[in-house]
Amino acid sequence: MVRLPKAGGRAWHLTLLEALASNPKLHVGIDWAEETEAWPAEVDALFQLEATLFGIPRPGPLTRLPCAAFERYLAPPTSVVDVTIDFSLDSAEPASSRAWRLRFDGQEGPVALLGAVMAGHTPRVTLEASGQVIAAGRVGSERTGVVLATLEDMLERIVTMIAAAAKGIPTAAPPSLPDTSSETPIAAPITGKSVAVRSAKTIARAAVRMIYLAATRSPHWRTGWRRAEGGDLFDLRRHPDTGWADIPDDGRRFYADPFPIEHRGKLTLFVEDFPHRTGKGIISAVEFGPQGPVGIPRPVLELPVHLSYPFVFEAEGEMWMIPETSGAGTVELFRATRFPDGWTRESVLVSGVTASDATLVHHGGLWWIFATVRDGGGSFSDALHLWSAPDFRGPYTAHPRNPVLVDIASARPAGRIVERGGALFRPVQDCRKGYGVALGIARILKLDQDGFEQSVETILTAGPAWPGRRIHTLNAAGGLEFIDGSAIAPRWKRRRG
Repeated sequence: MVRLPKAGGRAWHLTLLEALASNPKLHVGIDWAEETEAWPAEVDALFQLEATLFGIPRPGPLTRLPCAAFERYLAPPTSVVDVTIDFSLDSAEPASSRAWRLRFDGQEGPVALLGAVMAGHTPRVTLEASGQVIAAGRVGSERTGVVLATLEDMLERIVTMIAAAAKGIPTAAPPSLPDTSSETPIAAPITGKSVAVRSAKTIARAAVRMIYLAATRSPHWRTGWRRAEGGDLFDLRRHPDTGWADIPDDGRRFYADPFPIEHRGKLTLFVEDFPHRTGKGIISAVEFGPQGPVGIPRPVLELPVHLSYPFVFEAEGEMWMIPETSGAGTVELFRATRFPDGWTRESVLVSGVTASDATLVHHGGLWWIFATVRDGGGSFSDALHLWSAPDFRGPYTAHPRNPVLVDIASARPAGRIVERGGALFRPVQDCRKGYGVALGIARILKLDQDGFEQSVETILTAGPAWPGRRIHTLNAAGGLEFIDGSAIAPRWKRRRG
């Protein structure tokens, strides 16, 4: 049974009902709670303003629906109820059922979630029954700063969490973060006045964004490199004192997602090559010498879909690559026929998923693929899925507990998994403040068919040692270390002379 506020049934509630009803083992019905909307009417006006200014598609998950939209799920009064998923604010728990309730940093109700989002805080979401946590996650959005977009992304992933819990697959608690102050609950007051102030800021923000987009090519990334003398970032846990050198671009394209590899005595760097004119990424490569890149990156792989994150590796005497092909709904394996610029598709490892940044590692006698999956909607970065196979070519089997982790701060891969002192460490993207804003280093504590656990030991951000606003990939090979981050590329450059 799903209990909804009669005045506040929204599209995301209907999405949840449909997800639950798709499970043949579940019989789904709804019950109405007589209560009024939990937040001021001005909030819907703010949503309408943001949708217009930022081009957010409507209708969306927060669109209010008439009661008639839910009629097919109305349960007869005599229904036997095993579990009630209760979205009402009524604290009375039906005596004949077990009630599941959502909490946001320990607080119930949509106002708690809205207050956290308006304060720029990423809440810890728990699904609880009688004080026991059934599922937990740190849901998020790459579209931070826009309340409507952020809320809708979070709600889409909450649907994922609840649907998984209903199948008996509860998501594990997200790991604690090194900066404990970031875990302190923050909520903004939700009043007509506070929403009006937010609306004014939204208009100003939209104007600034329009000016920025008119003056620059955005987003624009850059790749940095250095000699890893005195230890790499896994050892240092901070930016090196020597700083980073940039791989130059012409401003009309950017290079991101650096993956270096040694082959036959030469170091080759593979990157996402994104020409702003086409708006579609390809994979390019450049040889590296002692003084840096030998020339400029040259295209080596292009497909009809956008390509990025060229995870390149060597196995059984051959060179292989798993580039991101999320636009095709696949994870694909390519084999080098002429390294580094000749590649042929060997197989499709996973299909029917929007998987980001697939990362491969061999552990415990199995090959494991790590990737974040966008489940219908919401963020691309907060739901970690695993697949395993006895051979890196497959066939791969989805982990029985997918998603094994819901965490916008540490789910999405950010480079190769490395071994240090018998332990596995994975670079992860911390997207709490936006896509690719920070880079985490996580220690893998458990990786097997029973589950996955990790601890986040370090979070690195941009700053004086790496100017810009973002850092989101980390890889090394041949004594060189590579990262990437944001840059500014003006649309018009003053001519010299």
